[in-house]
This record gives sequence, C-alpha cells and structure tokens, in this order.
Amino acid sequence: MPRKPISAELVGLTLPAVTRIWSPRDAILYALGVGARPAEDLEYVYEGRGPKVLPTFAVIAGGGAMSAVMRDVDMRLEMLLHGEQSVELFRPLPPQAEVTVTGRITEVWDKGKAAVIGIESHGFDSDGALFRTHATLFVRGGGGFGGERGPASADAAPPARAADITVAFETRPEQGAIYRLSGDLNPIHIDPDFALKGGFPAPFMHGLCTYGVVGRAILRELCHDDPAAFRAMRGRFADRVGFGDTITTRIWRDGPGRALVQAETQDGRIVLSNAEARFTE
Repeated sequence: MPRKPISAELVGLTLPAVTRIWSPRDAILYALGVGARPAEDLEYVYEGRGPKVLPTFAVIAGGGAMSAVMRDVDMRLEMLLHGEQSVELFRPLPPQAEVTVTGRITEVWDKGKAAVIGIESHGFDSDGALFRTHATLFVRGGGGFGGERGPASADAAPPARAADITVAFETRPEQGAIYRLSGDLNPIHIDPDFALKGGFPAPFMHGLCTYGVVGRAILRELCHDDPAAFRAMRGRFADRVGFGDTITTRIWRDGPGRALVQAETQDGRIVLSNAEARFTE
C-alpha cells in the first residue's frame, strides 16, 4: 500500500486500534532506560518491591499511534525529530496490563521546510480509561505542501526567580542502547552512520528518554515518589542531549498541584522547555 503524502488531509485520520501488553519486565526495562538505579529507585527496578511503574511509561504504551504514522505517512526516518509531548494519567499504570490504544492525527502544519504532525492516543484497559498522550513529530523536509503554518512555537521564558527545586541526573554512555529496547528503534540514537545521514555529528538521546528523566525528577520531588500523585506532564524538546550529559531539572511551584519545569544540560543548553507538571498535593 502506498504511503500517504503529508498534507492537511491527514487531519482527523483515525489510526488502527492496537493492543499493548506489558509485564513487570517491560516496566523495569523502561525505568532502567530513563536512568533509574537500584540504590535510589529499587521499587521501580525490582519485582520483589512491586515494581512501581514510572508514569511516563505511558508514552511507550501509547506509542503505537506514532509508529503507525511513521509507517503509513511518507517521511524519512532520519529526518524526524520529536517536537512536543504530553501525558495525562487517570490512575497509576499497573505493572502488568493489556491495553487497547486508539489514536488519531490532530493537526498538520506546514512550516515551509518542515511539517509538524500532531498525534493523540488514548489507552483503555478492562477498568476503563488509563491514560492520554499527545505528541508532535517535526518532519524536516516535509513542508511546502501549501498548508497552514499553524501557531508560533516560541519558547516561553521560565519565572525570573530562582527555581524552587533543582534536581540533576547524570545520563550514561549506554543510555540510548538501553532505552531503545522499550520500542523506539530509530537508529539515529545508536548508529553513527545513520546519524550522519540525518545531518547530526553523532547519535543522541531519544527525546522521550530525556522526557522520562525529567519525569523522574517531577515524581520524586513533587509527588514524593508516589505514581498515584502524578497527574500530567507536558514539554517541548528544545535541543539534543548527548550520552553522558547531566540533565538538570528546574521546578517552579505555580499554585496548588501545578509547577513549571525546564531542563538543561551541564553547559546551559535548554533541552526541555515550555514544560508543566500537574500533581496531587
């Protein structure tokens, strides 16, 4: 079947429902992929203590819709970048589940030299709604089809005051090799030759791995390591993270159950911007 061209006609396209099944092993592998370590995060990496499931694992469970778009729409894998990501949890993710995931394309914007495609997913199990995710794909070379440009994407400045909470997590050289085993097999994150084809000097961390690292900081500091208190998170991927970089997450409380978030590397590059977390106090 020929792949669909990128155009505004994709908006509203319903993606085939998929069944996602995961086990404690999958939840543990994801936790290791976003940097969890036994000394600090035993309940997330050891089945003898649960395991608890990191709330941002929902991006893996809901990733089938994005995979369908990448498979069925005409685009080159090495030209893709993750633009934005949000996740909303309606209850804690169980360590073992069978979930039906539905999805649709919510927007397609023509940025001239690139296209932006928005994808929404909903996950349901036998007890009802479990999570909702929304992501945008930035397709370099995919613009110029005559569509609307869409809203501007300028980064909002964080509060001028010092952050209320600052958390630093060091990434590891093998981070991408571990994270990809949770399902995102884009070779741009492990193969130097493929990264060069995409115009990058070296492989770099998955955007969703960065998202998971920041999610761990939010979970620890705002939710007291209780996944049931983690309600939602969103953010824009502003720059690449190299393997071995330190990701510093800065958090500003912004009223009951809400915080503004920004993440940067050790050299001051902002890597997650326009970020927000919602949680139960």
